[in-house]
Amino acid sequence: MNIITGNKGFVGLNLIGYLNQSGKKTIGVSRTPILDELSYQTLNIENLNKSQSFIHLAGKAHDLKKTSEDKEYFEINTDLTKKLFDQFLDSDCEVFIYMSSVKAAADVVEGKLTEDVVPNPVTVYGKSKLAAENYILSKEIPKNKRVYILRPCMIHGPNNKGNLNLLYSFVTKGIPYPFGKYENKRSFVSVDNLCFVINELIDNKTIISGIYNIADDSSLSTNDLVSIIGATIKKPAKILNTPKFLVNILAKIGDVVPLPINTERLQKLTENYEVSNDKLIKAIQKKLPLTAENGLKKTILSF
Repeated sequence: MNIITGNKGFVGLNLIGYLNQSGKKTIGVSRTPILDELSYQTLNIENLNKSQSFIHLAGKAHDLKKTSEDKEYFEINTDLTKKLFDQFLDSDCEVFIYMSSVKAAADVVEGKLTEDVVPNPVTVYGKSKLAAENYILSKEIPKNKRVYILRPCMIHGPNNKGNLNLLYSFVTKGIPYPFGKYENKRSFVSVDNLCFVINELIDNKTIISGIYNIADDSSLSTNDLVSIIGATIKKPAKILNTPKFLVNILAKIGDVVPLPINTERLQKLTENYEVSNDKLIKAIQKKLPLTAENGLKKTILSF
């Protein structure tokens, strides 16, 4: 048996399907359980004793509208994780997988982000994830157990557009993408590759406990993404080299009045955020199922 929190979310639904296809039984833990699911109140040591792995996906995501209070992040991302991890340590369950985030390490990346970086999160989201990581790392792990902290970059997959939504809108509506002058590189991870990695961590007892970045093998520029979207949906993608000073003015106006672009969106579309998965690939000693480009094509075709 494999217990999964956050089983009704995008990653959780995909992971349950993947593990079931791999012959693994799963049971979900939810705030509002249905049928044979568990709740956080009914989850106990007896449940964990019957399980091979405990995969903790549940968490409070980064709130782009900034309407959430700081304490909500720490209650859900930190305190809940502490409670569940303590239950795991007291049980016979072998594997604990915690879904953290690259944002627990850094909001701005120079070069490629590796697991060796000294964490310096800026947002309360990142800080709450890092606090949970630090709690897990502070505990002594019994020899018969394995504990993995995963730091995925932007996850995408069928029916989950993520930050690809705005780019997709540009291409489908025939609107020229105006930020061609910005040269950047970003890492992504397809949900298929993420599920593959989690399955490997459950099965492969030679993979040592620790922190692992999760990313596809190659990074792409936003201009690359626009071109991939156009090629996938067979609609020409237009990229304009609008002067940066003019783009910055439009973004600042978008902070005040409703425009498709504002300073936050501009930053997300044009910043560099490359994530190294070298440690992970060396540990699992297998290639990821999907290339970065093929994973994105699969996501785009589902829109």
